[in-house]
Amino acid sequence: MHALIVIAHPNQDSLTHAVASRFSQGVTASSCHHSFEIADLAAEGFDPRFTQADIDLHLKKAMPPPDVAAEHARLDRADELVLVYPVYWWSFPGLVKGWIDRVFTQGWAYEEGADGGLIKKLAHLKVHLIAIGGADQRTYARHGYFDAMKTQIDHGIFGYCGARIATSELLLASDTGFPTTHLEAAHALGSKIFASQQ
Repeated sequence: MHALIVIAHPNQDSLTHAVASRFSQGVTASSCHHSFEIADLAAEGFDPRFTQADIDLHLKKAMPPPDVAAEHARLDRADELVLVYPVYWWSFPGLVKGWIDRVFTQGWAYEEGADGGLIKKLAHLKVHLIAIGGADQRTYARHGYFDAMKTQIDHGIFGYCGARIATSELLLASDTGFPTTHLEAAHALGSKIFASQQ
């Protein structure tokens, strides 16, 4: 089994990178038969801007641009998608949102049927979301931010394409034992990602 771990943080020394690293260590510790690939969007210079080429792809007037085709290939190799990201303005960083905008395309992630209905094409993909936030749990609860994130991301993006959310974690700086507990949680999550397939 193979996991694609997507990271969007420009600082290689960030907690986001450390959490992704511990998650990947958990994957390999669980079985020698499991593998992972890191998609470090910032380090790789992925361009999140939605351009005319992306519009042409959406309208089925062109093939995917090379960078989008490469991301499709990475996702096609994966059994599980893991997104590890800092919370910016109560959502994804722009780099992750741009990656989704450009990569989760019509014809690949979903299809508008001849009858106008929606064909969800990512039912085979399980998704794990690990968000790292700075505010405390009370702030998220009081303003409904976590529920809003789940509605927008879990349902609005992945549900639309048919992908199943297997894990949706919010790791906060106010959590007891921060940051050690976050690294331990990431390792534990990685070690059980493929548990049901063994």
